[in-house]
Amino acid sequence: MVNPGAVESNFQYVSMWKVLSGDRPGVDLVDRPGMSVCWADSAFPFWNALFLTDRIGNADDLSARLREGAGYMRAKRQAGLVYVCEDFLNPGLRGRIDDLAREAGLEYAIDVFGMAGDVPCSRQMPETPLEFHRVTDEAALKAYGEINAQGYGFPLEAGQEALRGSEFWKSTAYAFIGYEAGRAVSTAAAIVNEGQLYLALVATLPDAQRKGYGYATVCHALQAAHDATGLTRTTLHATQAGFPVYQRAGYRRTTLFLTYKLA
Repeated sequence: MVNPGAVESNFQYVSMWKVLSGDRPGVDLVDRPGMSVCWADSAFPFWNALFLTDRIGNADDLSARLREGAGYMRAKRQAGLVYVCEDFLNPGLRGRIDDLAREAGLEYAIDVFGMAGDVPCSRQMPETPLEFHRVTDEAALKAYGEINAQGYGFPLEAGQEALRGSEFWKSTAYAFIGYEAGRAVSTAAAIVNEGQLYLALVATLPDAQRKGYGYATVCHALQAAHDATGLTRTTLHATQAGFPVYQRAGYRRTTLFLTYKLA
């Protein structure tokens, strides 16, 4: 039986990405057997995702899905990732997935940790000089995207494209920017998704990191969304760098997603 936390995490990931990738023009959201497609062919690579779905019982099945994912990505203009929930793999496959991915023309990219928690944050809000403002206009969208590009090491233009023209991010997402002495330095967004709050696009400028700004911005966005909706259950998906920040905010790990890019 698959870990219920992994099922929840996978469901939240795919359903949220249907919304976030789906906010971009020309997106492909047509699912295939065993694969959920959320591909905007965007310069912002997070919006280009293929999720392997359901339990994968044998090497032939896993190999076929990885080859299908690689073939899909080769036909696209922009880079993206194939996501595999580790808990969906039979135990015997976990040690073989990297080899099967190489045979399919893929290579390991990063680990992404599924995490869950409750609002409000479990620890006291840190003292920071930040002022928080909700994203409501195009200038703020641009700043938000640029902070994410720099925080994740993407080209600045990719961040600018990520949210450009989005009414969703200006009116529906509880998206906030933290300002240090008037300079935009940090971002976090809490989004209502399937009865929960999903935390997305959390980033801090490299020269403003290690000051508690990421944690403070996360707590502010979550609290604002909770105050508006009453929702307490919250999920997210974290890189290794962000993992400690979310632990401080009261999140716990529920599963692991292995990700692969074209070799």
